[in-house]
Amino acid sequence: MLAVLSACGNGEQSEYKDMNTLTFTEQQAAAITVIACNEAKGDQSSLTNAINEGFDANLTANQIKEALSQLYAYTGFPRSLNALGTLQKVMEQRQDVTTGAESSPMPSDYDALKQGTEVQTKLSGQPFNYEFCPAENYYLKAHLFGDIFARDILTHADRELVTVSALSGLENVMPQLIAHIKGAKNMGVTEAQLQGIATSLRNHGLEAEAQRCEAAIASVNGNKTPVFSPSAWPLGNPNTAYAQYFIGNSYLAVLDNGLCNVTFEPGCRNNWHVHHGAVQMLICVSGRGWYQEWGKEAVELRPGVTIAVPEGVKHWHGAAKDSWMQHLTYHADLKPDNSNELVEQRGQNHADNGFAESRHKSSETQWLEAVSDEEYNKLK
Repeated sequence: MLAVLSACGNGEQSEYKDMNTLTFTEQQAAAITVIACNEAKGDQSSLTNAINEGFDANLTANQIKEALSQLYAYTGFPRSLNALGTLQKVMEQRQDVTTGAESSPMPSDYDALKQGTEVQTKLSGQPFNYEFCPAENYYLKAHLFGDIFARDILTHADRELVTVSALSGLENVMPQLIAHIKGAKNMGVTEAQLQGIATSLRNHGLEAEAQRCEAAIASVNGNKTPVFSPSAWPLGNPNTAYAQYFIGNSYLAVLDNGLCNVTFEPGCRNNWHVHHGAVQMLICVSGRGWYQEWGKEAVELRPGVTIAVPEGVKHWHGAAKDSWMQHLTYHADLKPDNSNELVEQRGQNHADNGFAESRHKSSETQWLEAVSDEEYNKLK
């Protein structure tokens, strides 16, 4: 169905609405983008601000309500219901909200499965059957693309803009994000409108989400996909100054007060090494990885796991084979005869790569042999 009858404000039906055209103005598209992303993130405070911006941009209550309702299929009922509750509170506080048109009534002989199959085929660019799970296949066709997408408060193009914006706010759903960017194009969303999602997210401080969106767009366009942080923690710069002590690529973001965020790509790990003069603290904040001391079993790193690496103990740490991993690191328990002062070292290699390493004067690292593939591949 490329077009449907559209309801007028008096409940009657007007001319056909083209479902493959984005109906939002540029300002409205920017607002609904941030609304959808914050719904996915579950950030009710930021969502409140975004909804107010949406009303200021003349989005109707029913447009926002429809977007938040649709997203239960992508982000789950809890986030959708929480977001609708936030919308209700904002509407109670404002006197200038326009309700907007209701969805046009469906014909008595409407076949959700048939119509949903047509919509899904257009979105996917080809027939799609999820034979592994027939029940899910039915839900996608009959309910999501049949029942929900048939509601003409939002066009198919509008809905795909909302979906891409929401998926950009979620970690570890890149295959779905890429699929829906392709679907958005198939449903009439232009390249400029897709790029506008990333711009709007970045303008609202959602840098990691903007990068995720840009990476997916690049992948769809066949361009080199930029490396982006797998979480809200900053990626930083390629850790080229210490690349000789790593297998795989790592990235270093220098934060405040000697704290650093180190990002390991899947399979990346550093060599066996020893810290002299201080205890190294590791706090895993994203993904999955490993920490191992010489002669001991490896410890799995997941968000929240904290490791105090004893001074003088041989060890290594890195990502799992199938996952990125990020950990914060800093030095503690300096020996009493050493200075506690932080210094910023900028060797030629550091300057060339645009970053500085902050560390304690008293802490020295003794780099040793690499962790062999045989050792590493034993870890599951």
